[in-house]
Amino acid sequence: MATFVIEGGHSLKGEITPQGAKNEALEVICATLLTNEPVTIKNLPNILDVNNLINLMEKMGVGVRCLGKHTWTFQAKELNMGYLQSDEFVDLCASLRGSILLLGPLLGRFHKASVAKPGGDKIGRRRLDTHFLGISELGADFSYNEKRGIYEITANKLTGKYMLLDEASVTGTANTIMTAVLAEGTTQIYNAACEPYIQQLCKMLNRMGAKISGIASNLLTIEGVKELHGTEHTVLPDMIEVGSFIGLAAMTKSDITIKDVSYENLGIIPDVFTKLGITVERKGDDIHIPHHEHYEVGSFIDGSIMSFSDAPWPGLTPDLLSVLLVVATQAKGSVLIHQKMFESRLFFVDKLIDMGAQIILCDPHRAVVVGHDHRFKLKGARMSSPDIRAGIAMLIAAMSADGTSRISNIEQIDRGYENIEGRLNALGAKIRRAD
Repeated sequence: MATFVIEGGHSLKGEITPQGAKNEALEVICATLLTNEPVTIKNLPNILDVNNLINLMEKMGVGVRCLGKHTWTFQAKELNMGYLQSDEFVDLCASLRGSILLLGPLLGRFHKASVAKPGGDKIGRRRLDTHFLGISELGADFSYNEKRGIYEITANKLTGKYMLLDEASVTGTANTIMTAVLAEGTTQIYNAACEPYIQQLCKMLNRMGAKISGIASNLLTIEGVKELHGTEHTVLPDMIEVGSFIGLAAMTKSDITIKDVSYENLGIIPDVFTKLGITVERKGDDIHIPHHEHYEVGSFIDGSIMSFSDAPWPGLTPDLLSVLLVVATQAKGSVLIHQKMFESRLFFVDKLIDMGAQIILCDPHRAVVVGHDHRFKLKGARMSSPDIRAGIAMLIAAMSADGTSRISNIEQIDRGYENIEGRLNALGAKIRRAD
């Protein structure tokens, strides 16, 4: 197990470019299964989750070629469907949450799929009902092989219809879209997720020959087609990494320019950090965060305490709440963090409390942060990363702290952040990777 050793207290300066979006990358890689023609995807991040999915696709029989550091071509001409029944396939899926996205394209093109119960972050219950409800509406039958941990799905015929999803699940919406594009007739998906990653998936599928309208809304209309073709696609910058760098800059009193952020696709993320008192300067498609000696939390119009809670897009993404919580520890003022969608994501705050942060954990979903206003610095500590987002939050805390910190289980961070220590060290950080 690898560890980060972080010497805290260093301000950073310079430019940094966000990687490609992890969540979008997992969706569009799986979508290449919908055609037997080559699909080229650019700006894929070199991270564990993406690399593990590429490895899994190759083992399934997909022709995979690396054309450059972040560019890959996929051609699913002949798949080894028998491999989907193997124990190796089950084990690989069990370690990768994104493997659930294989379900939609396999069912849409081959009318059968076997998908192992996916792994991923341990952040509480993450139900799969929406995936199965969506594809069941299109005519699929599924069963769960409890002994092997495999979902087995078949469909003699897929027929489009109107459906109302029980939640605006991003991966559930993606799977339903990928099932419906090759179904007969017209499908309407109401209460669909409309994150930029879903928009990107729909635009890519349309270039492949699909007929999807209502993109960027919560009502998608899909006219089924007989086949899809190859295309080229470029993955958006990762909005979570952009938000992480904004928070990192303020927390460490740094002067950082974040390059090529695709500002129009960041939604309310810049505004949320502005409410924390952080100056976010837009310069074309870049963001500049100047040096902050202090940043003061705003309040609502009626004077009540500022609160941040997650919500489906265009609300605040839950993946940034861990970062916001850490950044609030050095703000002037108090903040309520309300994590509605997952019940275990706030459990890492005990480590921050050990570092000297003033946080009251009200329950599994809510925490009140009383900011230090930089009057008291966090102290270096030993920590273990429980998930991707808590891991980057811990790294930000350690970089702002007095003394040396150690973060173990950094494989969790590697799942979502490409060469994070190298990129931050280039700006002046002191992070060392050790066994």
